Amino acid sequence: MGKIQLGVLFGSRSCEREVAIISAVQLMRYVNPDKYDVIPVYIAPDGRWYTGEKLKQIATFVDFDPVKSKLEEVRLDMTAGSGALLATRQGKGLLARPQLVMVARLDVCLIVMHGLNGEDGTLQGMLELANLPYTSTGVAGSAIGMDKIMMKAFFRGCGFPVLPGCWFTSTAFREDAEAVAATVERELGYPVFVKPANLGSSIGVTRADDREGLLDALELAFEYDRRVLVEKGLDKPIELNCSVLGFDDEVEASPVEMPVSGGNMLDFGEKYLRGGGTKQNGMASLSRILPAPIPDERRDEIQALSKRIFRELDCKGVVRIDYMWDRATDQLYITEINTIPGSLAFYLWENAGVKYSTLIDRMVACARKAHHEKNSRTFVYTSEILQGVSLGAKGAKGSKGGSKGSKWA
Repeated sequence: MGKIQLGVLFGSRSCEREVAIISAVQLMRYVNPDKYDVIPVYIAPDGRWYTGEKLKQIATFVDFDPVKSKLEEVRLDMTAGSGALLATRQGKGLLARPQLVMVARLDVCLIVMHGLNGEDGTLQGMLELANLPYTSTGVAGSAIGMDKIMMKAFFRGCGFPVLPGCWFTSTAFREDAEAVAATVERELGYPVFVKPANLGSSIGVTRADDREGLLDALELAFEYDRRVLVEKGLDKPIELNCSVLGFDDEVEASPVEMPVSGGNMLDFGEKYLRGGGTKQNGMASLSRILPAPIPDERRDEIQALSKRIFRELDCKGVVRIDYMWDRATDQLYITEINTIPGSLAFYLWENAGVKYSTLIDRMVACARKAHHEKNSRTFVYTSEILQGVSLGAKGAKGSKGGSKGSKWA
């Protein structure tokens, strides 16, 4: 049996593109070469797709030059089940026409995207249409997991504990910023955290302790998104994270970690640039205590709740769920779910004795199982409805007798 042709899709038009590059290059070093042929597929900020061996090196993305790096521009054949990466090459000879050639054929897509245009369900929807197995959560779960406002509403509807919050549009803020600030003060008080609805990695997130700080924080957040979430702040809470791996009923929770912050919140720099940014380890280089020094019953609660969240969102592969523990009230709150976490949360699983290469194997297995499940379902229902339709000047008219055996009403 031949090797699995593993397409590693990363980059994209996102503020978190650089984080995705680090995560992807890191991951490709751990793929078992005896099981897989790795085919890197980089989606550049302009939306062009490239493949080539140099994409496995971080240096390629510094002053990115696809010609210098001998990369080839490709596109995915959207024919269901094809999996072909196509490129247009100039034919041989002076008068030869360009030719469409197949560069590679993908068996499984391992998605390493953070942020919009990749983690938000858009890429997942494209792969669903192309009928290719992929490692991340599906379209609906990815979309909800990306949008903090929708995510919070979903969690609240499920009865999960979330922090009080309110949200605003840029239109409302531009029309009357003072009224927006007054609403926040009336409903939440200070301190608060202001977050763009569709960003991660703490980009655009600010703590505000008074009206002036709030207005500045809102101004910044609206530079990144049309909708902004404002959440009530806690007094020195403990941050706790837990990863979940699996698909369907086969779900496992990782050990719980406690990230260590030098300030009021973990910002982008603390997450990815600590140590001068030289480690190239993404979230794996963040200071943390693992396992977290918390009571066993709190750990069990977080792991059980994480698995419930995973199932409710119908997740797949590896996710990470972040929490805040308010020691003053002993209340646990869900901060967010990352459906494609930084560094694929491999460091949490290594703590549980699961090697990164094994984690990749399990993600691929989840992708293939979900794909098989989907393709075993009935997608085509043939009835007699079309036989009874005639298109006249005023539109379609069905036959009076209806269609025998049709599901349509």
